[in-house]
Amino acid sequence: MNSVMANRLTTIVAASLLLLASACKTEQPPPNIIYILADDLGYNEVGAYGQQIIKTPTLDQLARDGMRFTQHYSGSPVCAPSRGSLLTGKHTGTAYVRDNFEVGGWGPDEPEGQLPLLDAEITIAEMLKPAGYATGFVGKWGLGGPDSEGHPNNQGFDRFYGYLCQRIAHNYYPTHLWSDSEADSLDNGEWFAAHQTLDAPFATDQEYYDRFAGNDYAPDLMREAAVDFIDQHASDPFFLVFASPVPHLALQVPEESLKEYPDSMDTGPFLGGPYLPHPRPKAAYAAMITRMDSDIATILERLEAHGIDDNTIVMFSSDNGATYVDGSYPDYFDSVGEFRGLKGSVFEGGIRVPMIVRWPGTVEAGSDTDHVSAFWDVMPTIAEMAGAQIPEGIDGESFLPALRGDTTEKDRSPLYWEYHAFGGMQAVRMGEWKGVRLQIRRQEDSPVLLFNLNDDPSETTDVSAEHPDVVAQIRAFMDARTPSHLDRWNFIPDRPSGDTILPTSSG
Repeated sequence: MNSVMANRLTTIVAASLLLLASACKTEQPPPNIIYILADDLGYNEVGAYGQQIIKTPTLDQLARDGMRFTQHYSGSPVCAPSRGSLLTGKHTGTAYVRDNFEVGGWGPDEPEGQLPLLDAEITIAEMLKPAGYATGFVGKWGLGGPDSEGHPNNQGFDRFYGYLCQRIAHNYYPTHLWSDSEADSLDNGEWFAAHQTLDAPFATDQEYYDRFAGNDYAPDLMREAAVDFIDQHASDPFFLVFASPVPHLALQVPEESLKEYPDSMDTGPFLGGPYLPHPRPKAAYAAMITRMDSDIATILERLEAHGIDDNTIVMFSSDNGATYVDGSYPDYFDSVGEFRGLKGSVFEGGIRVPMIVRWPGTVEAGSDTDHVSAFWDVMPTIAEMAGAQIPEGIDGESFLPALRGDTTEKDRSPLYWEYHAFGGMQAVRMGEWKGVRLQIRRQEDSPVLLFNLNDDPSETTDVSAEHPDVVAQIRAFMDARTPSHLDRWNFIPDRPSGDTILPTSSG
């Protein structure tokens, strides 16, 4: 064989091998996405964010393996509107659900659920279905009860297991959870409503406190439903929301978790009020969070067992800040750190929340970002991650560049919140500036308080008089909100005493 023919043969063989390698090469499948949502977890209640008492080893490791957001915000200072904002990509100035709204009362025979999310709203699940994703929601829903258009199965989720109703979620030993459209009866005896009248307890009477426990602890069942979903869809691209009810009260946790914290934490029992009593309330609160952290570890271990952890994006956050309700001890735990306010407030402590993202191969391990983002940004971000079509008319802006380490400062639309309890309030975050209006329904022209968050993250000093131009911009953005379909969510002045404008809140 002469050299020319030999070279041609070598070229042909090399080209053939390249074609064969190209044909054998498989494209990277779309990433799985798990969004983990805590309930009423304060910014400072995770070790990675500075917590000194409550143990969160799994979340701390997640932060070491991923990116920690330092300026991330929830959709609202309370549950239902925050969840709606997350799922639909809209802030509360344009969203359908703008506050908690009950469709029933506290009794065991009352209809379940809150104001249903409209069928016309597009959720993240509905956005991902055309891209081939299996979709699941496990945990606390709060956006529509049984047989409503807001039921998760009517909002794009193939699988649902958990609490449909926020009121029932005030008890971690309920008579039932929902498995899609069927009630899953639990072995928990009598149903204890959170506002039920109870006999006065004796501080040392363990039998009294045992009344508030059962055999089936709802968070355990929801953890198992989450790993079952992963088992069933390990070979599919999937989107799973794991919306734990923890640490939203009641104070209920199995004894083995309570033993992780010393008796010395508590000097006396919590005798009840809006929520159920507990003999060791501080230990119980901490143990609930640590047990949730363990549930998250179980979910992550299942990803490893299937060999899909490297192709699964895990996101973690909380639906609002730590609660103000007796029994949670935010001062003892330093739950919101330096920030002002708690749940139910549009100050930073009510809406600034932890957010961690782990995405192997894309997100730098152990990194932080001060990118300003909010719940309504999650939808377009996930759309870009999954190659899905971003719905029209949303308020969110993708933070995918931040996840990829792009530190270029870009102008973004101001962040907006409104909340309608406590006289009504609004807030706008615009760059370093934060504007807040309070008591809007009770004050004819409530002023805009202005804070520079770079200099004053605790929002202690109103500088509105020194910056009238900034105040004018923020006020204009507040006034540009879209009117709600409900008058009670349009800052109409309070009605005469006795004619309430707001329903009892359960979130």
